[in-house]
Amino acid sequence: MNSTATVRKRRKQLSSYAVVLLALSLVGTLYTAFGAPEGQAQDAPANQSMAVKEGRELYLTGCSTCHGLNLEGGSGGPSLIGVGASSVVFQMESGRMPLAAGTQQAPRKPVKYEISEIDQIAAYIQANGGGPELPSADNADLADGDLQLGGALFRTNCASCHNFAGSGGALTYGKYAPELKSASARVIYAAMQSGPESMPRYGDNQLTPEEKRAITRYVRYLTQEADNPGGAGLGRYGPISEGLVAWVVGITALVGLTLWIGARA
Repeated sequence: MNSTATVRKRRKQLSSYAVVLLALSLVGTLYTAFGAPEGQAQDAPANQSMAVKEGRELYLTGCSTCHGLNLEGGSGGPSLIGVGASSVVFQMESGRMPLAAGTQQAPRKPVKYEISEIDQIAAYIQANGGGPELPSADNADLADGDLQLGGALFRTNCASCHNFAGSGGALTYGKYAPELKSASARVIYAAMQSGPESMPRYGDNQLTPEEKRAITRYVRYLTQEADNPGGAGLGRYGPISEGLVAWVVGITALVGLTLWIGARA
């Protein structure tokens, strides 16, 4: 009697296990068929790893001589550990790198690499060295911020070095703040994140991504889109150029008028 009850009890337990396993199998099948992502989560790492691999080849060919085989730096260039993709985009997309010889400040030059190649090198350095990462957005998306907010932030944080017109200016120790007319939106945004040369690095705690986009839009508007409703721009240097023109033209006119009056007298 006891053995029969034990057998029945075991059969009941096995039946319960079978029902649970069948239910789990059914749920897994339905999730795979209707609810699981269609491979998007796997495609991004695959594409990213390919970019890192191709970036490594480009880095070893064009950058490792100065910056070392493992981003450790050397006699010809600083370490790239911790600089991030933002620094790579700023330095290479503005043509400052590669640098032919050591100078006080790398000048802007014609770009030597394609944008896709710059992004690959940036991906490699980001993956192996870490640091500030540039948002995955194009120039239009990085310059879609609030124009009025960008103007206020630019005048507060940037105009003291780059001039109110973005024309640049001299700094100490032979350095200078470059003019911003030729800078793309990616270069402007990357400069704020990486803090090149004497420029401070603005983390997201100092300037939020929305504020960086606003500044980027304002700089692009100021240097490439804004009109001169008062006439000739005079280099947009402010009242100095306007005062100089007033003095030159005014004094010349007064001297000419004086000579004319004297001749008639």
